Amino acid sequence: MEKVLRIVVGLAGLMFLILGLRWVIDPAAMATKWEMPLLEGVALNSQIGDLGAFFFVGGLVILLGVVTRQRQWFLSAALLIGTAGVFRILALLVHDATLPVDKLAGEVILCCLLLIASKLLTNKS
Repeated sequence: MEKVLRIVVGLAGLMFLILGLRWVIDPAAMATKWEMPLLEGVALNSQIGDLGAFFFVGGLVILLGVVTRQRQWFLSAALLIGTAGVFRILALLVHDATLPVDKLAGEVILCCLLLIASKLLTNKS
């Protein structure tokens, strides 16, 4: 069970790293993938920098947890991804933004996996 969880969480971390890099390499494709317009000027810089950093660092932190087996990395990633889910719900409630249920479900599932990993995959010392 631990090995399967480690592989699944590691693949999620790798996917996040790739998504972050893709924001830098091909922002037009990523904007299309995330159903948003590709912005211009300073807004484009923020779009690439903020979204790229979110995914890249999220993936890096997940992989640090998988490699080092230290609980704080899994919890940090869960906090980052869980907060994104909470903010999606707030966007719906406060600003009447459309809620992308598929993205929210992914965040909830990954957050739960990371919390489980923080218990099962960490050093027992």
